[in-house]
Amino acid sequence: KKKTVSFSTMPNDRKINSTAACISFMLEGCELKKVRSNSRMYSRFFVLDADMRSLRWEPSKKDSEKAKIEIKSVKEVRVGKKTPVLRSNGLSDQFPDECAFSIIYGDNYESLDLVASSADVVSAWVMGLRYLVSYGKHTPEAPGTGHPSLRTSWISSVFDLADLEKSGRIPVSRAVQLIKALNPGMKTSTIELKFKELQKASERPSMEVACDLFVEVYCELCTRPEIFFLLVQFSSNKEYLGLKDLLMFLEVEQGMEGVTEEKCLEIVSKYEPSKEGREKGYLAIDGFTRYLLSADCSIFDPQHRKVCQDMAQPLSHYYISSAHSACLLEDNFWGRSDISGYLSALGLGCRSIELVLWDGPEGEPVVYTSPSAASCVPFRAVVGLIDQHAFTASAYPLILCLVVRCSAPQQRLAAQCLRKTLGEKLYLEPPNPAASYLPSPEQLKGRILIKGKKLPPGCEDSEGEVSDEEEGWELARRLGQEDREVPEGGGPRRVRLSRELSELVSLCQAVPFQDFESSRRGQRYWEMCSFSEVEAGRFANECPAELVSYNKRFLSRVYPSPMRIDASNMNPQDFWKCGCQMVAMNYQTPGLMMDLNAGWFQQNGACGYVLRPAIMREEVSYFSANAKDSLPGVSAQLLHLKVISGQNLPKPRGSGAKGEVVEPYVCAEIHGIPADCAEHRTKTALQSGDNPVFDESLEFQINLPELAVLRFVVLDDDYIGDEFIAQYTIPFECLQPGYRHVPLQSLAGEPLPHATLFVHVAITDRRGGGKGHRRGLAGRRGRRVREYTSTKATGIKAIDEVFRTATQPLREATDLRENVQNALVSFKELCGLTPAANMKQCILTVAAWLLHSDSAPSVTLNLAEQYPAMEAQGPIPDLLRKVLTAYETMIQTSRTLIESADAVYGKLIQAQQAGMDFHKELHRVEAKEGLRGRKLQKALESFAWNITVLKGQADLLKHAKAEALDNLWQIHNAGQSCGIGRNGSASPEPSRLRAPLEPIPE
Repeated sequence: KKKTVSFSTMPNDRKINSTAACISFMLEGCELKKVRSNSRMYSRFFVLDADMRSLRWEPSKKDSEKAKIEIKSVKEVRVGKKTPVLRSNGLSDQFPDECAFSIIYGDNYESLDLVASSADVVSAWVMGLRYLVSYGKHTPEAPGTGHPSLRTSWISSVFDLADLEKSGRIPVSRAVQLIKALNPGMKTSTIELKFKELQKASERPSMEVACDLFVEVYCELCTRPEIFFLLVQFSSNKEYLGLKDLLMFLEVEQGMEGVTEEKCLEIVSKYEPSKEGREKGYLAIDGFTRYLLSADCSIFDPQHRKVCQDMAQPLSHYYISSAHSACLLEDNFWGRSDISGYLSALGLGCRSIELVLWDGPEGEPVVYTSPSAASCVPFRAVVGLIDQHAFTASAYPLILCLVVRCSAPQQRLAAQCLRKTLGEKLYLEPPNPAASYLPSPEQLKGRILIKGKKLPPGCEDSEGEVSDEEEGWELARRLGQEDREVPEGGGPRRVRLSRELSELVSLCQAVPFQDFESSRRGQRYWEMCSFSEVEAGRFANECPAELVSYNKRFLSRVYPSPMRIDASNMNPQDFWKCGCQMVAMNYQTPGLMMDLNAGWFQQNGACGYVLRPAIMREEVSYFSANAKDSLPGVSAQLLHLKVISGQNLPKPRGSGAKGEVVEPYVCAEIHGIPADCAEHRTKTALQSGDNPVFDESLEFQINLPELAVLRFVVLDDDYIGDEFIAQYTIPFECLQPGYRHVPLQSLAGEPLPHATLFVHVAITDRRGGGKGHRRGLAGRRGRRVREYTSTKATGIKAIDEVFRTATQPLREATDLRENVQNALVSFKELCGLTPAANMKQCILTVAAWLLHSDSAPSVTLNLAEQYPAMEAQGPIPDLLRKVLTAYETMIQTSRTLIESADAVYGKLIQAQQAGMDFHKELHRVEAKEGLRGRKLQKALESFAWNITVLKGQADLLKHAKAEALDNLWQIHNAGQSCGIGRNGSASPEPSRLRAPLEPIPE
């Protein structure tokens, strides 16, 4: 019978929660598929010998002495498809990565490649083998014997404290509460069931619990196997992490820089529950679990929890968190108006609020979206609340969008109220005609701007007529509440505006939009347009480049279609991708669109302002909002996401008719430019209780990282009525690499206590969790031809000659980067690592092979050189020789890159600056060349493309050089710490290696 092992918490399933349990499972044996080099697979029964010194398999054509591997000969145990045999095309699609593992053994580094029925079986074998390999010759007598572990001692001490009578037993109810207190998310019923189950199994049912049973129940319920597996991977003794182990985990896997043993001791002191562990600097499984669940290990980069972007750019260079109908608590027809809506929006960092002013019944203006709304709010009360709370969540400017529907006398009262209540906060300074752009958020800190209409310059009266194309009147007209007629012959409607209200408008003067050419020629930087969702959507689809260009200088506001009477939300990404700064959202309506908005504005200290991508701000740049592929000059990144498990998942809200069983699956969605939008889902975790294991890898290519958002959604596959369980939305730029917990939220964006997803994140060009280079993907798809980015002809001879000088440097820059990248991936693959590994992991892996060998071949790293050579002393096995050759290629290509980068970079920047010299004269040169219509448009597009390509490729080269220098630093650092380095007194400071970067001009 085929034996399997499960990590599920279901009572009848077997659970692996210690190395002893792994070894017990291996002693029983199970069926695995053995993979041959010819890609054929054979089922064999694998078992660990009773003396725990050999691994055997049967049946086999070999005699029994040959169908075995001695544990002491094992160099390494790899998880996943990490050998040439498992990576071969004939097998790669036949089984998932997490079901494969390899044992590297013998002096010739041969590999035994195996495929298991599930990831759980792989984990049990890998944990057990790694434990036995670590202990080598002094194999433990039997699993679970000997001195009590650090953990057992601590759990026993907790029991002793609860044993008030000192009788050696405590009531079951107290034991349940004790375990619940140590694991707050766990259900009481789950703990009670486990006590009953174990009492029944041992035939000792009782209302009291002894210490040994308490320890057993705690270990069964509170050991998360996936975290235990991770601890075993990094632990020197397979029971806990010492300070050096923890430091290695934080540096290599979590991507933390500058970690010291002192910092590790702080973590141990903060999270290790046992006194002995804290004193000795040990982090056992419970402390490690607590740390991984803590805010210190959050998936959200803590740097982004405070304002971290440049706030000195013009206001038009930022996305601005904007609310539409913030006073409404429900829909646009019958929704009640309430002042708490404004309070909620301001508390969430909203920096643009709409106020629709109507005539109030008592001579004072009131605020609501239309006269059909169920209630209204006095304008004076709203302004008072804004005065109190405008800058509670953010110090940056607040924009009040006034939509005036009231009479001139009540407008005067509104203006007086604003002046009197807001006082110095109101920004009333006239715009500077000599400037070209709006002031920055930094310059406008603590100020409130009024967006609205202004009377024409020649009007001297106390009131006058202005056009009214603002949102709101269309809906009012549909509802039959608007008795003023549209002027004959069409055109914008006219309304009366008082001088007092007009004078409050300075930097955000509302003007009607005519067309992009008129705006380019005549619109002033302090004037802004509002677009309905439909109109903005048409521009985004038909002329996205012009809309992006328009938004470089001018603010634009997009408001929901009047047809959204249910106050549903538009997709803000549709307009952010075109640079629209203010996309007005119905904050009262939860769902996907509001998740995207709320998640997006978390990334800059939740201050309500997010700097737009550089490619959308630069005066000359080529950016196509509807691009279906990578963008020129922007480094595409690969997101490798492993969804490991879920914790304490609630039932869907609408599923009252269901039992307790939830069958969840996880959807990971990327929202951004069209080229990036994608969705992948995991398999469904069947009969998994509250803590499902998914263990599934998902991959996304991100072409414009600065505009991408990642959303996790947990759904129920076996639902009645409602499938939604939880969600979490995070900007791509805020992701931290490594092993992280995702704090799940409800549909309304509220935190769900103790509900999390455990994931592993790896991203290109990020340290930790490695760099998932694209070459690995391209190789599997059979794309071998190198692609070069080139300039495009503008049709203007003088300009084309300038750009032609960059043809060769562009090829050189691509070759320098690609050669290093290819060499890195080859070296990592030979080390048995993924392209997502970092250089420190590679060196430590090679060192580990050498240390686990009786007749260790002598291989050293010469750290006396800036480019350390890996040298062999005497004969070495074939695999090691291949590793050394790949290492040498990687070092040589890195050296060529580092030494050539400055010169190539200089040529690219020189060509770019020479092209920019033509920019101011571009229209004159075009006229001289006689370019018109489509030819003129094509010439302008090609010019912008060339400038973007040159700057982008120069930046990519600069970053590649910085990464190559960082790899050298990691080699020095790892060589010093693992013992194979020689001639190095100390690992060099990163700054010393990075010094050659300085001459590169910005």
